Amino acid sequence: MVKIILVKELVLDNCRSNEGKIEGLTDEFEELEFLSTINVGLTTVAHLPKLNKLKKLELSDNRISGGLEVLAEKCPNLTHLNLSGNKIKDLSTIGPLKELGILKSLDLFNCEVTNLNEYRDNVFKLLPQLTYLDGYDKDDKEAPDSDAEVYAEGLDDDEDDEDGRSGGASSV
Repeated sequence: MVKIILVKELVLDNCRSNEGKIEGLTDEFEELEFLSTINVGLTTVAHLPKLNKLKKLELSDNRISGGLEVLAEKCPNLTHLNLSGNKIKDLSTIGPLKELGILKSLDLFNCEVTNLNEYRDNVFKLLPQLTYLDGYDKDDKEAPDSDAEVYAEGLDDDEDDEDGRSGGASSV
């Protein structure tokens, strides 16, 4: 009998990985749509299980420097990938992401690759399916609400009146 785990979101931030593997994370998580493994010490994504329904993958603040080609096979339906704070140094490392045909948002903030000349233009050329890179589109417009929740946290607070009240009538 096959055991099916009906978890859709899994946050494993700050857990420890063992030689690139996260204990207990298996392909039994068939329904998983969001996985967060921030700061778990990953050096590779090679040991990720096959997660066909995964849409959002958070891998920030790890030590990943390559091997991204396995993502197309293991997570073919990824739309959002966050690799910020990893050891990605050149465009050839992210080239395999073109196989993720519906990837629309990629975050490489705090990776060495962002220091390259014409970084943004080159990434959009390399990955034509992308809509957002580091939270902004090709025209430097910020990603709208749900796509940018991570990037724009706290920005909506500016809509309050100057005295700190929101909405309502103001006294003159």
